[in-house]
Amino acid sequence: MERKMEENVRDPETGSEAGGDDALVGNVNKLLVTPPGYTGVPRKGHLIFDACFESGNLGRVDYISEFEFDLFIRPDTCNPRFRVWFNFTVENVRETQKTTQIM
Repeated sequence: MERKMEENVRDPETGSEAGGDDALVGNVNKLLVTPPGYTGVPRKGHLIFDACFESGNLGRVDYISEFEFDLFIRPDTCNPRFRVWFNFTVENVRETQKTTQIM
């Protein structure tokens, strides 16, 4: 079962929820990822994705499981057929949390 993260996303500064069609238009901006149904205070390990800076290109994040996310990279500006680079940050990672990147 696929769970779209945009249904479970809150802005860490305002606490408001984000998502919908707007999530595909621009870059994610301090997007807090919490497990489905979680409503408490963000904890260490609830990742914050950000691509709201020059050359950032992360358009959407889908929550799959606690350790798995689908990242949607926006196409290059001058050639929409290509997605040849990835530029975004991840914050609020636990010290022992590991990441694996498969391309």
